[in-house]
Amino acid sequence: MNINLFLWLLLISLPEMVFSQSDSFTIQDVKFESQGVTLKGSILTPKKTVAAVVIVHGSDPVKREMEFAKRLAEEGIAVLTYDKRGVGESGGVYAGPSVGTNNIDTANLNLLSEDAGAAVNTFRTYLKDKKTPIGLVGFSQAGWIIPIAAGRNPQIEFMVLFSCPTITTLEQLRFQFYTNGNNDFWENHTESDAREHTKNDPDKYQFVATDPKISLNTLSIPGIWLFGEKDIQVPVKLCMEQLNTLKAQGKPFEYALFPALGHNTVSGSSTAPVDISIQWIKQKALSIRKSKASK
Repeated sequence: MNINLFLWLLLISLPEMVFSQSDSFTIQDVKFESQGVTLKGSILTPKKTVAAVVIVHGSDPVKREMEFAKRLAEEGIAVLTYDKRGVGESGGVYAGPSVGTNNIDTANLNLLSEDAGAAVNTFRTYLKDKKTPIGLVGFSQAGWIIPIAAGRNPQIEFMVLFSCPTITTLEQLRFQFYTNGNNDFWENHTESDAREHTKNDPDKYQFVATDPKISLNTLSIPGIWLFGEKDIQVPVKLCMEQLNTLKAQGKPFEYALFPALGHNTVSGSSTAPVDISIQWIKQKALSIRKSKASK
């Protein structure tokens, strides 16, 4: 048989997603177990890997974040992105609706943090360079999930949080119900007014609140939060104030504020948040590698 024909037949007989459409990285389908169910996703491996991240979802029923993952992979960042529990090809049950007790109650957030931790453990076995720093990158609801996961899994070495709250789940709901999806909210309300409602409004749901600061207080890994000032789901300035308190206590936390953006700081009108996060990941990965080499 002609060798070129043989190779062509071999390629078309293998799983489609094993091979990337890019010259700079490959894509491989993976599955892993977490808390009794099988989760399925994809690993994107650059030709030269400087760091690795697992993507943690927001509250919506989200499949694997391939476009965002490809953006990172093109910059030398290996990525594991998976379909959220109960979504796409992943097993289990998705807890919804997007706003409600069963979506952000303690049990569900803990379960999702276990999924993220299991993804990290699986990802580590696929990385050829075992010294590759690995972290978590997440959106919105991930602000409660990532600190829990990082506190439980010592393999997690850094975290990137887009539009993620540092307030409690109940406080976030109070703020979100107060803004009521009004994109012009900040044109008609003051910061002090919003804070008053966030702290004191009666709760529409009754459940034990999750406070990410409890986990953040136990962490020593670097983290960066990327906020849009016009966010109407997360009270950004209150969260920044809480991060300043943690920074004053010596936590290696940073944040960046984008005045023109709202809650969507990843695929919105500006690429700046993602660009900054990529450079930050590269810098922290280099520092982590140097620290490991000196030990």
